[in-house]
Amino acid sequence: MDLGLEGRGVLVTGASGGIGGAVARAFAAEGARVAVHYHTGRQAAEALAAEIGGVALQADLRDEAAADRLVPAAVAALGRLDACVANAGVWPREDVPVAELDLARWRATIDANLTATFLTARAYLRHVSAVGDGALVLVASTAARFGEAGHADYAAAKAAIAYGLLPSLKNEVVRVAPSARVNAVAPGWTRSAMTAADLTEEAVARATATMAQRKIASPDDIAAAVVWLASPTAAGHVTGEVITVAGGMEGRLLHPPQP
Repeated sequence: MDLGLEGRGVLVTGASGGIGGAVARAFAAEGARVAVHYHTGRQAAEALAAEIGGVALQADLRDEAAADRLVPAAVAALGRLDACVANAGVWPREDVPVAELDLARWRATIDANLTATFLTARAYLRHVSAVGDGALVLVASTAARFGEAGHADYAAAKAAIAYGLLPSLKNEVVRVAPSARVNAVAPGWTRSAMTAADLTEEAVARATATMAQRKIASPDDIAAAVVWLASPTAAGHVTGEVITVAGGMEGRLLHPPQP
């Protein structure tokens, strides 16, 4: 199926990491030109941009002025900007229950995930308002739906993205661009540089016990859903939706340990 992305301009934030990199490659495979955003991963971003014929752009998306500059920079570099994937975010590795969670970590996690997504969305939707069309894909998490003990800060940020920001944006954007769309992908456990150290054999067994398909997702699994949502031909009448990519994960044990 032709996804209608040939020649289109796409900005992918957090593209120097595993999921972001896979998303950028998937768009390039469909003929799109991609702006590969990074915060600190310059070498990886520039290598990826060279690989796919895109352009690497740096910004700290927690900073309002930097986020506001990123979208115009992407438009200037690509000549157009038809879609944006707000993928940038951070999962704090340390397991800390709320009773012990300090305010500094809470604020840092909220800023790196929710604030960065808000500022990216705001900048891109200003562009959508000017050009009259566009597709925005947010990246949430299954933690938004099921919670995550020891990572309540991350779960709260992702829930705000999926269940507060997303439905508000999909209703707002059509006031200025009637065909514009906003959707989200909610990955479950995914193998990436951010999670590799935590996906021990024991952790994988525990995580996949809640899934119908007993496997950890690859970044390509997530990328395929993102690209589909950005497609004006395949998903042109889809907006306000959260697509969960987690092998049928549920908030209960589907595969109890055998005696």
